[in-house]
Amino acid sequence: MHIKKIFFLSSYMLTCIALFGRAGGTDTKQGTQIIPAKNATHIAGIAKDTLVIITGSTFQYTVDTPEGQGLVSTKTGIKQILLQINSKDGSVQQYKITGKEGTEKKDGDIVTGDHLIVTSQDGLSNQTYQIVVKPMAVSGQLLLQQNSITVNTRKDIVLYFTAGQRSPDATVQFFFPAGIDITMDNTTVNVIGRGDVKLSGLASQSIGRTGTHYSYSRVGNAAISKTKDGNGILTLSHLDLRPANGVDLKLVITNTQIAKTGNYLFKALYQTSQPEILRSPGIGQETATLAVTNTITDFERLVDKNIQYKETDDTYTKVKFKWGLKNITGVQLMQSMDDGKNWDKTNASLDVKNATATISGLMPGKFYRFKLLVKAGNAKGASNIISFYSGKLDIKNLGGIMADGKEDNTESINRAIAKLSEMGGGTLLFTEGTYSVRTIHLASNVYLYVGKGATLQAIKGGDAPETTWFSDKKYRSGLSPTDPGPYIEPENWLTKQDVGHHYFKNSMFFGERLDNVKIIGNGLITGNGNVVTGDNVMKNAPDNRTDKLITCKLCTNLEIGGIYRKQDLWYDSTRDEPYYIGNAGEKITDLDNMLQIDRSGHFALLSTGTDNINVHDTYFGKNNQSTVRDIYDFMGSSNVTATNIYCKVSSDDIIKPGSDCSLGYTRPARNYKVRNIIGDTNCNLFQIGSETADDIMQICVDNIYILGANKAGFSISTNDGAHIKDIHLNCGETGTLHSRSKMYRSTAPFFISISNRGRVIGADVGKYAFTENGDKHDELLVKNVNIGQVENIILNGIDVYEVYSGSSFSSKNRWKPFDGTQKKATSIIAGYALPDPSVVTGGLDFKLPDGRHTGYIKNVSFNDVHILYKGGNPVTDTAALPPELGVGQYNVSNLKIQPSYGLWARHVLGLQVKNSSFNYEKNDSRYVFFLDDVIGANISSVKMVVSAANRNVLRLKNAANVKVENTTYFTDAWGNAPVNMPVIEHK
Repeated sequence: MHIKKIFFLSSYMLTCIALFGRAGGTDTKQGTQIIPAKNATHIAGIAKDTLVIITGSTFQYTVDTPEGQGLVSTKTGIKQILLQINSKDGSVQQYKITGKEGTEKKDGDIVTGDHLIVTSQDGLSNQTYQIVVKPMAVSGQLLLQQNSITVNTRKDIVLYFTAGQRSPDATVQFFFPAGIDITMDNTTVNVIGRGDVKLSGLASQSIGRTGTHYSYSRVGNAAISKTKDGNGILTLSHLDLRPANGVDLKLVITNTQIAKTGNYLFKALYQTSQPEILRSPGIGQETATLAVTNTITDFERLVDKNIQYKETDDTYTKVKFKWGLKNITGVQLMQSMDDGKNWDKTNASLDVKNATATISGLMPGKFYRFKLLVKAGNAKGASNIISFYSGKLDIKNLGGIMADGKEDNTESINRAIAKLSEMGGGTLLFTEGTYSVRTIHLASNVYLYVGKGATLQAIKGGDAPETTWFSDKKYRSGLSPTDPGPYIEPENWLTKQDVGHHYFKNSMFFGERLDNVKIIGNGLITGNGNVVTGDNVMKNAPDNRTDKLITCKLCTNLEIGGIYRKQDLWYDSTRDEPYYIGNAGEKITDLDNMLQIDRSGHFALLSTGTDNINVHDTYFGKNNQSTVRDIYDFMGSSNVTATNIYCKVSSDDIIKPGSDCSLGYTRPARNYKVRNIIGDTNCNLFQIGSETADDIMQICVDNIYILGANKAGFSISTNDGAHIKDIHLNCGETGTLHSRSKMYRSTAPFFISISNRGRVIGADVGKYAFTENGDKHDELLVKNVNIGQVENIILNGIDVYEVYSGSSFSSKNRWKPFDGTQKKATSIIAGYALPDPSVVTGGLDFKLPDGRHTGYIKNVSFNDVHILYKGGNPVTDTAALPPELGVGQYNVSNLKIQPSYGLWARHVLGLQVKNSSFNYEKNDSRYVFFLDDVIGANISSVKMVVSAANRNVLRLKNAANVKVENTTYFTDAWGNAPVNMPVIEHK
């Protein structure tokens, strides 16, 4: 570490010389001196008659790069390097590069010994610069969130740094000018989106959930030092910068007050460790200047960030402002409606004590500019200018938009979004017409309002998937119990989830590290068959790899939905349509407020690491149900509300909280309020899993109506070591329960399970042969990731009918009646146990980190749950022994036949079933309950049917502390020969 500090400081001093001391030298000819352009990525320095150009190497994989061929050169070409040079005096210069022999080079590699010939604007002077090509890291980028502040005001100074190339074990140094003091407690850092933490807490910040074969034990180290002239140096070391999640480092120096006006220079440098040790130059775009002035420079508009859009009469005609300099007199808010040519005083309400202002009654649909004018004192003068549009900005009014469904509107829409973003935000309106787009780039504080009659449709040619440090070709789709692909490189996060999860940019709408984003309205958004799905999407042609409708990565405050209505959505089976429940209980069939989405590819929404989400009032697949998979996938996202969602049919889960490794680390998911979800799916209407790399807790789901689910209606699984806790169904925690929940045509009503797939960074597996229940297994076992936990599950107030795989997905019929060929299963609670060493060939040669051999599901409660099964199984099925859920096994079908028709449970601590009933349509000779390794169970106030062929209600295996009381059973059919069972207690 000491050597690194000296190394970087030396580079810093050389940078100062290159920038300010000797560029061009005193002996250069007039008009021929050059400096690096601000966007220069490959210029390491210009001194006297020498130009230093960067070369080096890195790992960089596209989705098409063959395995093992990702080592690439970072060198740049002649045309690119000439664009990275500027004239020092602003004159127009001509450049050419020649070889050692003096012949001009227009292409090919730049090598040491080449020359740059600079010709002055008047053509009378030439200057020759000798080119030196030097191994260095490609320049990063340093940005200030605010480039100017007012002297003697307390402000947060926010810096963003992104390295020019990826690297593990990277070191980054920031250089702060004198007058700006940083300490371990007044400065926070956010490393690759992991979250803000004080420098003093960086070493103890969570690295996420990992296996033991991850080379990092902490996010990084921080150290502060100073130069003799008072400049501060912050060194951040041992950083894993292989993942690329937008900005690499965000620094916030809190509550800073600068006492002197002037320009303050900030710089950054970084050093890589692999595939070679390289340092960046610390010039050009690795520098940023903060201007400190007497005038007000932080005048800004206050943006409403409520995640529920509700439009009122003054939504766009009333504006609030703030600034940092309080208690100044003689302040006037000025406005211009002609692009700043003329300015007029406003009748704004000013609060100089708190430095705020409010103006009302703006003319709707107009472009405004605002500024503060200080008439006297130290801050005398005009502030910075703010632009604002007083309404929804119709995209058609900006020109270049036909909305005819034929023209590619992508660039026009993206320019409009960028324009609103530069103004501090606004609402972009899509009026009637069809807008064809490839990839729309979302922006903070910019809302997209899709009006009635407007259609946004995808066309081919969306943005390409990201380039990455690792290759994912070892594992791109699915996972069999014997596929070692995800574990070959323990730190390769790309192999820990399906391919759709870890590429983000190949989306119809994409946003990364944004705040306050909305896609709302009552029009239609369609993938149009060009947002595709399938695990082999990367085998498609490059212009056909867009597989997500909306992707938001590490964002905050996101809203997607229709025009807000406070009523609850429910389902009318006679019309096969949803409706809103009126105040008097009437059915409101007008659904014109709903946002329509169809043909949404792998995901309608993939939100990864995104917090504060509101999705609501959305109708999926009204007119087209093809090319659709998951609807709402929330990966490592917290504070989520999902309300009034109707999905006519999809091929995968409708609501899915989970957590994966796609960010290069894991994030927990917490605090969900899910209400009024109605739909048909080829998988599960609600599922926690299958990506469960980090904890998922505090999920409240009320009023669901399952029309069909070819896996389970309500599914909770932990497969990768996560702790799943406090999941409540129909407990009224999202509001008043307006109806009992309903479930139809689900393979299994409830599926609560643990497996040990262990798809986390640092996981390791081994292949083992063993025998289980007489069956031979030859499969992978995870060796260094703890078995996950599931606990505190409350299932309440639901009626279940037609228990079979009855989804209408891929069926010509809306719902095909049960004919005996479709899959069916009981309600399942399945913990997980490793095989006993005695049945493993050679025994088990590992012990999991926490020493547990069995993962028990804890504290599951069924209350007021009534299930009518299909039945029909013979008594011989009571001998069925479902296998343990091994690697890659997390579905109902993996458990084959269950020995009970009502509820089958294994590896459970604490089970309660009360005020419920279990019935079948066709005589079923299996047990009602089968409890295997269940410790602590209470079954009370339950009614059920048993077959005369097997009057045993309950079968216990390795169970203890089981009590059955106040229960009644009927023989063969409901109501027939009721028997009040005596109390059963099994210690």
